[in-house]
Amino acid sequence: MERIIFYILAAVIILFAVASVTSRKILRAVIYLLFVLIGIAGLYFLVDYNFLAAIQLTVYGGGIIVLFIFAVMLIHHVELVLEKTALKKKLIAGALSASGLAVTLWAISTYPFPETSATAYSSIEVADIGRILLSYEDGGFILPFEVISVLLVAVMIGSIVIAKGRKLVADGSPKTEDGSEKLTENK
Repeated sequence: MERIIFYILAAVIILFAVASVTSRKILRAVIYLLFVLIGIAGLYFLVDYNFLAAIQLTVYGGGIIVLFIFAVMLIHHVELVLEKTALKKKLIAGALSASGLAVTLWAISTYPFPETSATAYSSIEVADIGRILLSYEDGGFILPFEVISVLLVAVMIGSIVIAKGRKLVADGSPKTEDGSEKLTENK
């Protein structure tokens, strides 16, 4: 039964991932990405990684997708239709993706994974995960945690700058801060 559920989730993930990158409407692409992230959370639930599944749903499925939708709505491009990509760019992207997949598969196949017993990790609780994440000793992850915090602040500042960008009136001339048209000199 688990194998059938895995194949269904894998098919859903692949289907919506392809739909996400091939969709020409930006809001639909974001919604397709949401289904991909939910499918990945389903895989985590399937292998009994409930904590990772919950994080996947809340952080990515909830937070990041809501941020994307908010950014799309904020800049008034809900029905934005993306331009068609040239065949040359598609081939380059495909070649880069294939080489990335090859490097990843090579790294996984050559890495000497240490063997551990299943009972070694059965007693880990969420509090232990939190202590490891915020530890600055060997094996701790405080530095990557802080780097991600700085990255999220930079993303927030970037979204504010994009949102406060100058609006264009119907004829294409930029507006000033008070909403009136900016006078430009004709040359």
